[in-house]
Amino acid sequence: MDPHLLTTFVTVARCGSFSSAAAELGYTQSAISQQIAALEADLGLPLLSRRPVEPTPAGRRLLEHAEPLLLRLRAARADVLRAAARPGLRLLLAATPLALNPVLALRLARARREQPRLEVTLRTCGREEAGAMVAEGRADLGLADGIAAPSDPLPLPDSGPMTASGVSEEHLAVALPADHPLAGRAALRLMDLVDARWLQTPSCSLPRLRDLVGDGFPVALDYRGGDVHTVVNLVAAGHGLTLLPASAVPLSAPGVRGVPLAAPRLVHRVELLHGALPPGPAADLARVLSG
Repeated sequence: MDPHLLTTFVTVARCGSFSSAAAELGYTQSAISQQIAALEADLGLPLLSRRPVEPTPAGRRLLEHAEPLLLRLRAARADVLRAAARPGLRLLLAATPLALNPVLALRLARARREQPRLEVTLRTCGREEAGAMVAEGRADLGLADGIAAPSDPLPLPDSGPMTASGVSEEHLAVALPADHPLAGRAALRLMDLVDARWLQTPSCSLPRLRDLVGDGFPVALDYRGGDVHTVVNLVAAGHGLTLLPASAVPLSAPGVRGVPLAAPRLVHRVELLHGALPPGPAADLARVLSG
């Protein structure tokens, strides 16, 4: 299959429109139609229904393969170019919302003291986007966070040739309203809270908790943003419980208590993501962030 045709197919499926895909890719609508027809002829199957424009069952199956394949191709191109590129002093660091904890913020400050001319742009994004940005060369380094057993790697999506190494682990706290019956406990066990109402957030994935602990953890509200202040406000208002790294639970936040998690043994883990790093500022920053 031609990667060029796959790109067109993925774009049409995402846009839900031949004309919108044509505008995004810089082709005429006729050219887009011809490319989709060529891909369908190659496979001998219809991939898109036309009214409305949406993937057929075969098209949905192809999408499962196409997007990772295209990401790997972009990652391969970026890896080759990165190896030949001259090191620069302007770096882009892609980080998930809770990845840059106080320890890593201090390490970043140390790196900037060691390299006074270093310019770092920090971009907050989701875990998958952080991995894709690093793999495709759109970011020099990435930081991804999540809940894991101690020393266990995070379940990161396959984004091509990329190194992921743990740079930080800290204890977790259950964030709950100050007037909650369990708010005064010295510690809490997660298995005692499986029937509580929970917030689904990027930093507290309930499917991940079910994988680690077992069934339960009903979703009370699905929050897809990255602002910790908003999460704390939602907890205080009674929308549900959540897990946060201990350093992220504001000590002075009204209406919220952070109770240490006693069992099971889970931690908030941060991993540093990067491709091949020739000697230079990016490699130096990776060394300092790794502690």
